[in-house]
Amino acid sequence: MIAIAWFIFIFAVLQLLVASINLIRRPKLSALSDSYEGLVSILIPVRNEENTVGIILDDLIHQECKNIEILVFDDESDDNSVDVISKFMKVDPRIRLIPSSGLPDGWLGKMHACQILSQHAKGKYFLFLDADVRIHHDAVVKAVSYARQYRLGLLSVFPQQIMKSTGEWLTVPTMNYILLSLLPLILVRISGFSSFSAANGQFMLFDATVYKTLKPHEKMKMNPVEDIAISRMYKKNTIPVACLVGDNTIQCRMYEGFKTAVHGFSKNVTAFFGRSFLLAILFWIITTFGPFIIFFGLPRPIFYLYCTVYLATRIIVSIISHQRILLNILYIVPQQLVLGLFIYRALINAGLKRYQWKGRYIQ
Repeated sequence: MIAIAWFIFIFAVLQLLVASINLIRRPKLSALSDSYEGLVSILIPVRNEENTVGIILDDLIHQECKNIEILVFDDESDDNSVDVISKFMKVDPRIRLIPSSGLPDGWLGKMHACQILSQHAKGKYFLFLDADVRIHHDAVVKAVSYARQYRLGLLSVFPQQIMKSTGEWLTVPTMNYILLSLLPLILVRISGFSSFSAANGQFMLFDATVYKTLKPHEKMKMNPVEDIAISRMYKKNTIPVACLVGDNTIQCRMYEGFKTAVHGFSKNVTAFFGRSFLLAILFWIITTFGPFIIFFGLPRPIFYLYCTVYLATRIIVSIISHQRILLNILYIVPQQLVLGLFIYRALINAGLKRYQWKGRYIQ
């Protein structure tokens, strides 16, 4: 009991250390003095996004980076997405709509959409965006500048998450807590080990030459968590990669409510743990029941120190993520319980060997 309690205490200290490194070493996107004038292809896969695609298209047509093409792939939407896109095409000729000819066997919808988009793209950089992302007018310029500065094959950004309901506050911050307390993001760029990999499919900027050589979306055509897998593949091929946490220049409302968030996160929660259910469950047990084990297993001053370390980690993660500190502190207990729900739902989906997303089953 005492040995386990000390292990949990040391683990909490290490989490605080990782979070502190991410706070101190968090890089920011900034434009270089020599502006990039090459073509940038902005690629957006869309499936039933009538409420969001118009917003991201409006953001894009007002970008400081003018030498862009905006390609939108309609993945058999049955809402008014195409109508919205068509209206913007009349406003800006840089926007093109690519219709789907159907999803071929052996492909997931988003992977197929990204692959088709890349085949039509002509830029020297490919920026894949989800339709629900919001970007500031200088976001493309800054992202390309950062990629050029470090000669990256892939730059990915975790957008600042917009949360408008209690259900979202109970679910979404958990992913930031896991990522930023377990992985020093600086190691994604400077370390050669593929285990230090991270990416977010909502915002992924590729060097087009490297992309065409490695064909990442084609190789991940049946992977429902392609972003992290692509990051690992790039690192295994010694291609420089970086992953950042965005500020208000890149934002996203990932889910609208508790139910959709649980459904979505249960698809990818184990990706943070190398696709290991065992590690995911151990992390949940340690971070959920750790305070009780330390309370009964170690001297009281150590318990108070543990609580301080635990809260400090949560506060630092909230600061990095640009999230409201007080709400994340108030929701610590329900967020931990919801993390357990994510893992439980992921286990159920794994047992059934299929998962439904946007009206399609993922085997």
